Amino acid sequence: MYRYDHHDRASIRDHSARFLDQTRRHIEGALTVDEFRPLRLQNGLYIGRQGPMLRIAVPYGQISSRQLRALAAVAREHARGIGHFTTRHNFQINGLEMSRVPEILAGLAEADLHSIHTSGAVIRNIVTDPFAGISADETADPRPWAELLRQWSLRHPEFTHLPRKFKIAVSGAAEDRAAIRVHDLGLQLVRNADGDPGFRVFAGGGLGREPMLAEAIRDFLPWPHLLTYTEALLRIFDRHGRRDKPHKARLKILVKTLGVREFTRRVEAAWRGVMDGPETLTDAGLARVSAHFAPPAYENLPADDLCYLANLREDAAFARWVGRNVRAHRAPGYAAVTLSLKKPGSAPGDATAEQLEAVADLAGRYGFGEARVSAEQNLILPDVPKRELYTVWHRAKAAGLAAPVTGLIADVTACPGGDFCELANSRTLPVVEAIRARFEDLDYQHDIGELDLNISGCMNGCAHHSLGHIGILGVEKHGETWYQVSLGGGRGDDMAIGEVIGPAFSADGIADVVERIVDVYLDHRIGNERFIDTLHRIGPAPFRDAAYRIFNNRSYRHASQHVR
Repeated sequence: MYRYDHHDRASIRDHSARFLDQTRRHIEGALTVDEFRPLRLQNGLYIGRQGPMLRIAVPYGQISSRQLRALAAVAREHARGIGHFTTRHNFQINGLEMSRVPEILAGLAEADLHSIHTSGAVIRNIVTDPFAGISADETADPRPWAELLRQWSLRHPEFTHLPRKFKIAVSGAAEDRAAIRVHDLGLQLVRNADGDPGFRVFAGGGLGREPMLAEAIRDFLPWPHLLTYTEALLRIFDRHGRRDKPHKARLKILVKTLGVREFTRRVEAAWRGVMDGPETLTDAGLARVSAHFAPPAYENLPADDLCYLANLREDAAFARWVGRNVRAHRAPGYAAVTLSLKKPGSAPGDATAEQLEAVADLAGRYGFGEARVSAEQNLILPDVPKRELYTVWHRAKAAGLAAPVTGLIADVTACPGGDFCELANSRTLPVVEAIRARFEDLDYQHDIGELDLNISGCMNGCAHHSLGHIGILGVEKHGETWYQVSLGGGRGDDMAIGEVIGPAFSADGIADVVERIVDVYLDHRIGNERFIDTLHRIGPAPFRDAAYRIFNNRSYRHASQHVR
């Protein structure tokens, strides 16, 4: 993984010192709340319901054992021992003291961690495939390109006051595991007829109030022009993006307003002015960064370990865990392990200080000292020898990290909602718990099979509810909370925006709705057909009818009068 050099560390130290001074001046009254707000947001500092919340970047989802221990120390000392992983490779800690945030950032900087540009109208943390570098279906490893973009974009003087936030995702595999089509800029690594790497460029994707899939604006961008083309696109957004209404200020609205053809024409025209400028990448520059992502020193192992195979045969619980939480690796004799952060009684994505330290230990002892963060709010050990899987499973169980539910209904993705976030207008955690209780039986979950359930507490859609096979969105109307249900979203090769099935439901009925929807699937599936495939085959009508039949006429009318 990329290791900061003295230039990186000096930049973070300077930035931390500047923010320390800004915070001091705000506390002393020299900076008003309105003056301090853009400064704190560009440093990832929010004012949450339980006090200040700090969002820390995990660039392209890759984190070292040392950094995990640093996060554990901050969580233990400043946040009641708990932190939260988001859907975009960030780590959040809640309930801080404002005056101690610069101190926290200075400590994190010692572990090469920061919160710069994790919020605000800037280029946000860049995301990619959590299995980058280890998957057999890769065209090329996307991490060097993500790192080049990070170095170029972080604190870029021209793009610190964009119309609104700008999100970039890079994917290097045949299957898109970075959700590039719901980002402002999506980059798919491809090769031309000569085998040279480049990018298929997508623009104008995003979730939130008006979810949209990005459109392809260039089929092949030669890799040396990655930064210059991104610069041109950002200039068009900066110049023509709306600034009058926040929900109209995203790039997706500009692309929709201009039309894809006109937007592309403007980007290409702007690019011609900078395409061979100083930001053009060189072989030497690419080699410098790529060296950080060279494959580790893998052992020469057989494809299968005999002890591992014996444990699979003899221990059904271990075999179940392997079936859901262990993924194939491109190096013979190795596997990638998903550590589940979906423990009943805690928010999806929450990790205690002790769990963070346990992951750091596992990564150091059974890998090469690194872990990954997934968009599903889990952690991944990317390089575990198969001979160690049985031991890793036992140690993960002891840390509460071995629930065999990856990809199942209990692997729910959810934002912290109204319990923590000042922007949320509804609670998500009680809904998560109600659904977990309804589907707590592991045999039942495994019988249902693959099903993505996503729950967001407001229209910002931080939990990607629009991409869930079943999506739930909390909304507020006339002082009451209701929950909209959508069906048919998808990620990867099934990328799609779900459609709302009708009027919203009350909080006490939402678990019943999900159960009825699942019952329809179980009644209609053919063989091992997945939920999403059954939905596509029979259409949404049977699911919608079942969802609304559980209410008597009076309850249904009450809901329909309030929210649509």
